[in-house]
Amino acid sequence: MAVDDICGVVQLEWLPVKQVLICIPDSDFDPTEVATPWHRLREAGFRVRFASEHGDVGACDPLLLQGVIFGQLGADTDAIERYHRMIQSVEFQNPLNWHELDAAAFDALVLPGGHAPGMKPYLESAPLRDLVLAFVRLDRPIAAICHGVLVLARTRDPQTGRSVLYGRTCTSLLATLERGAYWLTFWKLGKYYRTYSELVQDEVSRNLLQKRDFKVGKAPWIPFAVRDGRLVTARWPRDAEVFSGELIHLLTGGEV
Repeated sequence: MAVDDICGVVQLEWLPVKQVLICIPDSDFDPTEVATPWHRLREAGFRVRFASEHGDVGACDPLLLQGVIFGQLGADTDAIERYHRMIQSVEFQNPLNWHELDAAAFDALVLPGGHAPGMKPYLESAPLRDLVLAFVRLDRPIAAICHGVLVLARTRDPQTGRSVLYGRTCTSLLATLERGAYWLTFWKLGKYYRTYSELVQDEVSRNLLQKRDFKVGKAPWIPFAVRDGRLVTARWPRDAEVFSGELIHLLTGGEV
C-alpha cells in the first residue's frame, strides 16, 4: 500500500486516485465555497489540488469569517472550522500555477466564488478561461458556484464565439440574493456586495441559449444545484454541500 503525501489518504498502489483541481484567487474567495468541496472530496477519497494565478497561497474574504455586519452574513461554524483545517493542509500551502497546468492531469475542475474586490483578477483571467476551455474540450467535469459561474460565462468557444454555457442549463448567484445583500449593507460597506454593475444572474443568463435555461430553485434557503451532463452549478454558500455531493456523484458514476 502507498500513502498519498498530499492528502494523507491511504490507497492501493494499483488503484489511481482521481485528482480534482480547485482554482482560487489570491484573496477574497468565499471560505464555504472552497472549504466545503475540499472537505467533502477528501472525505470521499479524492486527491485535491489548488491553483492560483501565480502559485501564491490564497486567503479568503476575512469579513466572511467574522460576520459581514453585526456578526451576520458570514460563514457558519462548520465552514470556518473546515477553512482553518484546509489552510493548514499541504495541498493548500503548495498551490499550482494555473498558467502552467495541463487539464489532462486532472479529473475535474472546481470554480468557487466570492464577491469582494480580490475576486476580480480571477473572474477576469484569460489564462484561467483557457484552462476552463481545455477541460471543456476534454469533457472533464466542471463545478462552479456563485460568482465562479461567471468564469464559465466568459469562456468562449473560439469556433462559435459563444460562451461554453450556451445551450446548457445552469444557475449562479441569484439577482434577488445579490440585491438583497447590497441593500442590507451599502450604508456601511458601499458596493462590497456588487462586484460588477451588472448582476451575476443577468450576465450568466445573457450568455445562455434562452433565459429559461437559468434555474433559480424553489427558494434560496433550500439547498439547490443544477447538473447538466458533466457540468454542476450552484447559487451561493448554502448550496455548497449539495453542490459538492453532485460533483462526487458525477465523479463516481452515481445517479442524482
